[in-house]
Amino acid sequence: MKARITLIAAMMTVVLSAAAMPYTEARNKAMFLSDKMAYELNLTESQMEAVYKINLDYMLNLDEESDMFGYIWQNRNRDLGKVLSDAQNNQYLTSEWFYRPFTMNEEGWALAVNNRYNEGQFLMQQPEVFLSYKE
Repeated sequence: MKARITLIAAMMTVVLSAAAMPYTEARNKAMFLSDKMAYELNLTESQMEAVYKINLDYMLNLDEESDMFGYIWQNRNRDLGKVLSDAQNNQYLTSEWFYRPFTMNEEGWALAVNNRYNEGQFLMQQPEVFLSYKE
């Protein structure tokens, strides 16, 4: 019985870890989203770095559709509220493509900001943390 419970726990761990977004994909999506936020919200360099870390953490913790707007999403919003000025936060909250960064389509999850900007089109310089912040 004990072996069976251990086997089930091990299988659940494999299944759950397989569902998470790979680090490289999360890193690229977080950078793309943060770049657009920096451009539209007029973020400072230090704000951009903080926003990138917050977005990366959010994306690395997405395992299923309910995570997109659940507890992890609420944490993201709380953390961003601490980084953004009142004016920036108000603009963030009214920008659906930032506030709700993912949408579902026939292919799966997609960044909502891709509806406004071409994928791979960067408008700002990458923050230092993009190159140094490791998994």
